[in-house]
Amino acid sequence: MQNARITLHPSKQRMQVRVDDILLADSTNTVELREHCYPPRRYFPREDVRMDLLTVSETTTYCPFKGHAVYFSLGERRDIAWSYEETIESVRAIAGRMAFYEEVGE
Repeated sequence: MQNARITLHPSKQRMQVRVDDILLADSTNTVELREHCYPPRRYFPREDVRMDLLTVSETTTYCPFKGHAVYFSLGERRDIAWSYEETIESVRAIAGRMAFYEEVGE
């Protein structure tokens, strides 16, 4: 799936996100989003994320190429993850999935 700026690449490779000693995400069903001028990001299905450890933050953003995003925090670590709840058609495969900043680890 792709548009002029973004390509999506489903992956069965096992990916994990760890924060300190906490395994926050573990999946063999991610979607890698590659966007011009940005690092690639893996989007995890929510069922493979410890959503019970995350809280919704007040941060929201809008991207004209992806849609509206909401952000999540882990304790004192603010906005470490985000999810596009409503996406534009060309990136529908990431709707509701969770992505994490690189510094959190994958």
